Amino acid sequence: MFGYRVPSPNEAMLISGGRTDGAPFRVVTGRGAFVLPFFRRAAFLTLTLFESEVEEVCVTKQGIALNVKAVIAAKVGSDAESIVNAGQRFLADQNQMPVLTGRIFAGHLRSIIGSMTVEEIITERQKLSTEVLDGSKEEMARMGLTVDSLQIQSIDDMRQGYIAAMAAPHNAAIQRSAQIAQAQADQAAAEAQQQAERAKADYVRQTTVVQANLASEVKAAQAEADRKAAEALQESLRQQADYERQTSVAKAGFQAEVEVANAKAAQTAAQAVQESQRSQAEFERTTAVAKAGYAAETQSAQAKANQAGPLALAQAAQEVAEAEALLAQKQAALREAQLVGEVVKPAEADAERVRILARAEAEKTETLARAAASNNRVSLDQMLIQQLPLIVEKAAGGLAQANVTVLNGADGLSQIVSGLVGQGMAIFDAIRNDPPSGNGARPAQDTDSRALERGAADGRAGTSG
Repeated sequence: MFGYRVPSPNEAMLISGGRTDGAPFRVVTGRGAFVLPFFRRAAFLTLTLFESEVEEVCVTKQGIALNVKAVIAAKVGSDAESIVNAGQRFLADQNQMPVLTGRIFAGHLRSIIGSMTVEEIITERQKLSTEVLDGSKEEMARMGLTVDSLQIQSIDDMRQGYIAAMAAPHNAAIQRSAQIAQAQADQAAAEAQQQAERAKADYVRQTTVVQANLASEVKAAQAEADRKAAEALQESLRQQADYERQTSVAKAGFQAEVEVANAKAAQTAAQAVQESQRSQAEFERTTAVAKAGYAAETQSAQAKANQAGPLALAQAAQEVAEAEALLAQKQAALREAQLVGEVVKPAEADAERVRILARAEAEKTETLARAAASNNRVSLDQMLIQQLPLIVEKAAGGLAQANVTVLNGADGLSQIVSGLVGQGMAIFDAIRNDPPSGNGARPAQDTDSRALERGAADGRAGTSG
C-alpha cells in the first residue's frame, strides 16, 4: 500500500519528521507503519550480529611484549534506547560499527594486559576476557551496542622465548614422567613376555608328559581289549562245539525214539484191525442168530394162529407184535455193536496211532528245546496245535467210512462232531500236561484211552439219540 513501510526481521525502521515524544525519531521493529510522503522520512538500521577481530601488541606488568589476537561478536541492542543511540552514531555508515568496536576493545585489552603478568594471562584467559568486557561495557552501551562474546584466540611472545621458558619445566617434568612410564611399561612388557615364555615351556612339557601317559594307557587298553577279544573268541568256539555235541546227541536220541514210536504205532494199528475184524465177525454171528430166532418164532406163531382160530389169531398177532418189538430192540443193539465195530474201534485205532505220533513229535520238540537250553513250552504247544487238526481229521476219516444213521438230525450230528473235537482236545491236553513216565507220573496212554472212550461215548450218544 502507498506509504506503508515494513522493516525486515533483522532491521529497525527509524521514522523522522513527526512528533516523537522527546526522541529524535520513532523506532519501529517487528511491524509496519505508515510513512507520509514528503512529511515523514524512514531509514533502516541493521540489527544483525557482526564480528570484529583485534590483533594488538600489549606490554605486560613485567614489561614483556605480547601479541594478542581476539574476536568480538556484537550487535545493536534490541531496546529502543540502544537503537536510538546506534542510529544517531552509525546510521550514515553502518560499516563503522565493527571498526569502532575493534578499536575500543584494543584499548581496553592493552590496559588490562598491562596490569597482569604473563603467567596470569596464560593461565587465566577467562579472567582477562571478563575484565575486558567489564571495562568496555559502558562505552558500548553509550553507542547502543551489546557484546555477545569475547574470545582470546592466541597469545604470542613474538619469539622472545618467555612462554617457552615458562613451559620448559613443565615439559621436562612431563617428558621425565613419560620416560619413566615408558621404561616401566617396557619392563612390564619384558616381564610379561618372559612369564609367557615360561608358561609356554611349562605347557609344552606338561603336554608332552600327558601325551606320553595317554599313549601308554592307549597301548595298555588295546592289549587288554585284544586279550579279552581272544578269550571271548575261545569261549564262543567252546560253546559252539558243546552245542554241536549236544545237538548230535539229541538228534541220535530223537531218531531212536521216533523209530520206537513208529513200531508201537504199527503194532497198535495191527491190533486195532484185528479187533475190528473180530467185532465184525461177532456182529455177523449175532445177526444170523437173531434172524434165525425171529424166523422160528414167526413160523410157530403162524402155526398157532392157523390151529387156534380167531382167538388164537389175535393172540398170535399180539405175539407177532411183541416179537417185532423184540426184534427191533435186537436190531438196534446189533446196529450199535456194528457202529462200535465199524466206527469207534477204527477211530480209536487211528486216534491211538495219531496219539503215538503226536507223542513222538512232542518228545522231539522237547528234545530240541533241551538242546537249545530253553524251558519254554511255546514251541511244543505250537507243534501240538499244528497236529490237532490232523488228530481230528484221522478220527473223522474213520467215521466217514462207516455207515452211520443219525436219528435225531442236526443235534445228533453236532454231538458226533463235538465228540470228535473232544477226542482231539483230550489227546492234546493229555500230551501237553502229562509229564514223562520216567518221573513216576501217570502214563499218558491211560489218559489218552479215557479221552478216546469219552469221545466214543459222545459219538454213540449222537448216533443213538
